[in-house]
Amino acid sequence: MSRSRGRRGELPPSQETIEKLENMVDACNFYEAQQMYKSLSARYAASEKYAEALDILQSGALIQLKHGQITCGAELAVLFVETLVKGKYSYSEETLDRVRKMYEGFPNIPIPEHLEDDDDMQKLSEALVAAKVRVEGCLSFLRSAIKWSSEFGAPKKGSPQLHNMLAEYLYSESPEVDMTKVSSHFVRGNDPEKFASVLVNFMGKCYPGEDDMAIARAVMLYLSQGNLRDANNLMDELNKQLEHKQLELPDSDLILFIKYLLQALERDSFPLFKILRQKYKTSIDRESLFDGLLDEIAEKFYGIRRSGLPDIFGDLLKMM
Repeated sequence: MSRSRGRRGELPPSQETIEKLENMVDACNFYEAQQMYKSLSARYAASEKYAEALDILQSGALIQLKHGQITCGAELAVLFVETLVKGKYSYSEETLDRVRKMYEGFPNIPIPEHLEDDDDMQKLSEALVAAKVRVEGCLSFLRSAIKWSSEFGAPKKGSPQLHNMLAEYLYSESPEVDMTKVSSHFVRGNDPEKFASVLVNFMGKCYPGEDDMAIARAVMLYLSQGNLRDANNLMDELNKQLEHKQLELPDSDLILFIKYLLQALERDSFPLFKILRQKYKTSIDRESLFDGLLDEIAEKFYGIRRSGLPDIFGDLLKMM
């Protein structure tokens, strides 16, 4: 039977291929299995058997990640998305679930914190390198998935759920957290409650003066997209979660500015908006990004645009 199939150049059933390759990975033949996952899935795709190619690539990504082969798993996950594009698969809940399952296969491993001797320092160094590999692999996969989703039926900025996943992984796994990147993806997402919990967590471990800037940045990023609803939702959720922990928002002029800014936008008052920018200029100048975001907010809510103004939010995502 197999010789007959070979003479005709036919491909075996995908499940047969999956089982064979999974056995190779379980036997720790990771490299050989990886090459076969790539070559066989390419053959299925070339024969326009995209469903079979996707099954093989998803199975491969999951089992390689399970065995700690992050680079291999990430490569197969990216190939899965590329095959979605080749097969012109529309964005759907079913496909999103498959992407989510692979995302959940990427490990979450905390960085060691208590260092006492040279061995601990060596372990920390190794952990940081491993974390960088995990983050880069997961980001490559999710970025390609966001691009596919934006082109095949999700909102033009990409699937909100995928942006949520990327933001969460960036925050939980990056050796050095960049809250601007994390916030930019949460703002493209649809989960202010989760965003608030990340900000509360960040407030508990950041350097002094970073907490109010992270909150202000988050709110202004929402507003720069014209999203007053989620900006308010984020602040409400922050207050709720902080109260539950018997904590409060930072006591700073920047937080006062944010509170007054939301009120000005609710009232549709451009004169008040201008007064606030002037009065709190010192606080706004603490981060160069803020002035550009406020220009975009003025355009979104009041139709006022400075000539030659760059797209701050778009530029942020391109940098990522």
